[in-house]
Amino acid sequence: MMARKSAKAAKKSAKRAKKVAAAPVAGKRVKPRKSAPRPSQGETVLLSGGNPQIAKGYGDAPVQAYIAAIPGWRSDVGRRLDAIVERAVPGVRKAVKWNSPFYGVEGHDRGWFLSFHCFTKYVKVAFFRGASLRPVPPGESKQKEVRYLDIHEGELDEAQFAAWVKQASRLPGEKM
Repeated sequence: MMARKSAKAAKKSAKRAKKVAAAPVAGKRVKPRKSAPRPSQGETVLLSGGNPQIAKGYGDAPVQAYIAAIPGWRSDVGRRLDAIVERAVPGVRKAVKWNSPFYGVEGHDRGWFLSFHCFTKYVKVAFFRGASLRPVPPGESKQKEVRYLDIHEGELDEAQFAAWVKQASRLPGEKM
């Protein structure tokens, strides 16, 4: 019982100390914090590295909105990646999750097989079962199965990417 009372007293003391520390000093004016300006409706926010912030959504429309919002040369890469995936996998399933386009195949053991994300100097493609692709994409991951492909300006090998997409779409996908 005694230990409980002393713990409560210590808690109250800590609360009082926080209030005193947060209180303005006499004679000193406290400026209100400024919040970040909110984007106007229809305006896309770019996250660090220039990756567009797009609301989660399923289907082609959110993916096309993401691609349209990508700045600079990376937007062209996004359009080319999307077109290659559509040609290689007819009826591909699309979504935007975690500010990245995802591509998948419908079916019992199917899920997402590929995603990409924009950075300042490159576009990073994630193959969720990339360790099973031949040849294996060059970018290693901390996850055993995942492999990455970093695409810098002017470096997209469309034939190799299409071959990886076809292979990846036949493998069991990631459920996310």
